[in-house]
Amino acid sequence: QQVMNVMLWVPGWDGIIPQPAILKPRPRWTGKQIISMVIPPEVSLKDGKENSPLKDEGILIQDGQLMYGLLTKKNVGASAGGIIHICYNELGPEGAMAFLNGVQQTVTYWLLNTGHSIGIGDTIPDKATIEKIQAHIDAEKSEVARLTDMATSNELEALPGMNVRDTFENKVSMALNAARDKAGTTTQKSLKDSNNAVTMASSGSKGSSINISQMTALVGQQSVEGKRIPFGFKYRTLPHFTKDDYSPEARGFVENSYLRGLTPSEFFFHAMAGREGLIDTAVKTAETGYIQRRLVKALEDLSARYDGTIRNSLGDIVQFLYGEDGLDAMCIEKQRFGTLNMSHAEFEKKYRLDLANPPEWFRKEYEYGNELTGDKPSMALLDEEWEQLQTDRQVVRKINQIKGNEEMMQLPLNTGRIIEGAKRIFNIKATGRSNLRPSDVIPAVQALLDKVKIVQGSDPISIEADENATIIFKALLRSRLAFKEVVMVHRLNKLAFHHIMGELQSKWERAFVSPGEMVGVLAAQSIG
Repeated sequence: QQVMNVMLWVPGWDGIIPQPAILKPRPRWTGKQIISMVIPPEVSLKDGKENSPLKDEGILIQDGQLMYGLLTKKNVGASAGGIIHICYNELGPEGAMAFLNGVQQTVTYWLLNTGHSIGIGDTIPDKATIEKIQAHIDAEKSEVARLTDMATSNELEALPGMNVRDTFENKVSMALNAARDKAGTTTQKSLKDSNNAVTMASSGSKGSSINISQMTALVGQQSVEGKRIPFGFKYRTLPHFTKDDYSPEARGFVENSYLRGLTPSEFFFHAMAGREGLIDTAVKTAETGYIQRRLVKALEDLSARYDGTIRNSLGDIVQFLYGEDGLDAMCIEKQRFGTLNMSHAEFEKKYRLDLANPPEWFRKEYEYGNELTGDKPSMALLDEEWEQLQTDRQVVRKINQIKGNEEMMQLPLNTGRIIEGAKRIFNIKATGRSNLRPSDVIPAVQALLDKVKIVQGSDPISIEADENATIIFKALLRSRLAFKEVVMVHRLNKLAFHHIMGELQSKWERAFVSPGEMVGVLAAQSIG
């Protein structure tokens, strides 16, 4: 009954209730099934360290089905590489709007039934946690007392570039911040996943882990102008303390939580820090607003022209190519360059195909396996491809040296998703037999890559510049459309392969910035 009601809010629902995920003791549906009805089948997303984690961390969406993970602000918010970004790139503005409307309607109706509220009970820690928090505070306070003794008996060694007083303040601040962080971590671990405050913080709808630890564990050090509370009276912060008292509580360390309530002097220090925050916010708003306005004024006449340059209203060239690559930043996504970190053996196993003594699958699971065994022209093509892949790997590794072993790169056109889309459209099974020959794939990929140009022009400098601009993208395309990948992993047939090539070609042509785009204002808006 309830699932039926929620389904009626899913836009474009076909009237078929999906198979329930839980069949016994009673049929039950999961929230993941219902939200998957809203996600379009074009969307595939993966985020997180491990595959199928135990605690539902990270996220995996395959062909519009949410496999594991919880949707957070990062996935459905206004962030690059999120579901909305993918919907817009794959389905255009209408598709993105349909997704937003669908999520709004479905989730609102679900919340109407389920409800979400927060009460004082969500901030109360259990007895063991309270004791642990106290232990953390006591440990760090004794550390501060030790530092104070050392400073008084002149045993504290000054850190480079600081005098003894600065060193003392620095070390005390570090100790007290450690107390807050440890207490915060302890609290987070003790609260259940069903806790409403935790739910809100982890989904990204409101609040953060610091807010939770301040409500539950301790408020922490209050600061004014980046230092501990200064002496407002003679040698002391308030008349409630003795003179020359450098202890944590006399200099604004609040060891109570909001739940327990602050002492009068803690409250006063907290009000001091709070006042500074308010004034700072007000001043910053005015400052940034004026900076923003000046930026827009300075850049308001820059636009992309039909020849690909960026010029101002007088026609002076500001940039020969928008962003040095001419591409619209919207079409660029984070993509994994899988060939960088694998060993030579793995790399060879993934991409090398020797027709002189072909592997088992080649003869059994491939249309022309027997016919192509020992075929000279095909061997020449495959060897050429393998050489090129090895060169690519070395070149890109060299370029990527600075980033260490980071495999994610910002590149145009999500090739992986285009291939998955084609497999879905042409209904390609993981057990299918491919009818592509090396002579169909390798020259076609090469022809496509020859059309991929960023810097136009046939003079030596333009050619070199174009090579530099497209080197990583072309290497990625070659590795994703290598013959062994296409035939063994994706099992593509001729139709699907041609569809992918056409799709890549047309998307590449549409990835360039549109002439007339006011890129100056766009940049000013983004900086401000």
